[in-house]
Parts: sequence; C-alpha cells; structure tokens
Amino acid sequence: MDGDRRKRFVELHREGCFLLPNAWDIGSARMLEAAGFPAVATTSAGIAFSLGRPDHDFFAEHGPAGRIDRDTMLRRVREITAAVAVPVSADLEEGFGEAPETVATTIRMALAAGAAGGNIEDFTGERARPLHDPALAVDRIRAARATVDAAGEPFVLVGRTDTLLVGGSVAESVERANAYLAAGADSAFVPAAADAATIATLVRELDGPLNVVMGLTGNALSLDDLRDLGVRRVTVGGSIARAMYRHLQRAAQELAQGTFTYAQDQLSQADLNDLFRPHQPDVG
Repeated sequence: MDGDRRKRFVELHREGCFLLPNAWDIGSARMLEAAGFPAVATTSAGIAFSLGRPDHDFFAEHGPAGRIDRDTMLRRVREITAAVAVPVSADLEEGFGEAPETVATTIRMALAAGAAGGNIEDFTGERARPLHDPALAVDRIRAARATVDAAGEPFVLVGRTDTLLVGGSVAESVERANAYLAAGADSAFVPAAADAATIATLVRELDGPLNVVMGLTGNALSLDDLRDLGVRRVTVGGSIARAMYRHLQRAAQELAQGTFTYAQDQLSQADLNDLFRPHQPDVG
C-alpha cells in the first residue's frame, strides 16, 4: 500500500546515507527498481526531455508554454508510482507557481499521485530575480508542510535552494536551507554542492539532513566518500537521462553516416522482455 511505502521512505532518512536514483518513465523506474535500489525519485529534466521540452531554464529563453505543466508532470509521477513497488519521491520543481497556496495544491496532487516525498525549490526562472524572496520561500515551505500534516500521511518534504546554481554563496545556501528546515522541511537539498569542502561545510552548518546531487558533471567523490562526509541522501538528477540521450545522439549521428556499430552495445530483446514482464507492485 502507498502508506507502507511512504513509511519505508521516511525510515530511509533516519540515519546513514543512501542513493536515490532518478527515473523519468516507467521503463527507467523499473530498471532502477530491478537493480535493487530501495526507492527511486523522478527527474523533471528527464521527464521534460522525454517529451521534447526544456527543463530548469530561465523562462525568457523558451516561454512559459515551453515548460512541462503540473498536470503532465504529476501524471508521469502517478504512472511511475503505479508501476513499481518501491517508494517514489517526486521532483516538484518550484511547486508550479509562486503562491504558497499553489505549492500546497501541488503537494496535495503529489500525495494523490502516490508520491512518498517531494522537493520544492526556490528557483523562479526569472533572470532579474532568480530566487524567491527568502520570506516568500519560507512561506512556500510552510504551506507545503501544513498540507502534508493535514493529510496525515508519511511524506518526506525536501526544501531545495538553488543558490549555488545561480552564483550565490555557500553562506546564503546555509541560511536559506536552515530557514526551510525550520519551516518544516525534513531535509535540505543544495544542488551544485559537489566538492568535499563545500559538502562538509553544509553538513556542519545545516540543522538537518543534507541531500546532494551527483552526476551534474563527472565527480571524483564516491558514495562512500559522501557517507563519510555526513551526507544523508544522494540523488543523480537528470544525469542518467542525459547519458541515455548522449548515446541516442551518437547512434543517430552514426546512422546518418550509414553504419550500425552502435548496435553492438545494446540490451537484448529477451533481457528487456524479462525485465518488463508485468508484475503486481505492492500498492493499494
């Protein structure tokens, strides 16, 4: 049942460090589940790219119509949660709107879609004002927390600050992340914190568990390194999807030249059929 999966997901955050890989469709989620991961997350980037749309860009570059809308994103989350037996955490971006009331609605929709957790970020998509005002950002997390509490369901709420992604400082990241934790986030997420010194500072200064994302670029830190630094949760964002699309691009470029050596490195039809045979996940 969804309640049982949500409880398991909460327990994963109690202690230690675990890897939460990111899927973008049923097939990728099933492959990650089959690899033995205790939970999966969605990636807004992977979902957007699978639909031929941009992700996490300044809106002026593509216009609001270019982004994935909330209903489409949550529909994909629902498809994934229905197809796997492990807990699923949803990438809820900035909550699909600025107002705290909009964020609250997004959280209610994520719960209805079966998500066991989700993140709300402070990125605005506007070059002149890339992050929400701190007071508003806190109100947005507070509204999300109140919605989770009112639902009475276990749900891991993650407060994400994109301070480093837009050129801000580690000190501002700490200030914002701690404010989100105080407002009710269960964990803080600071993308672009990828070196040992920065991560160690965040772990030391934050008043709650830290999620970091690996795979934005090649990184020398291993999961064991991150565990030793005190990180609680590691995600990989859209990096698996981007790697897949890189292979697709190379295959397309080779096909345009009239050769087919790309096909030497593929999963067999039988292996994929075995992996994707219907199964009944433990959902209610």
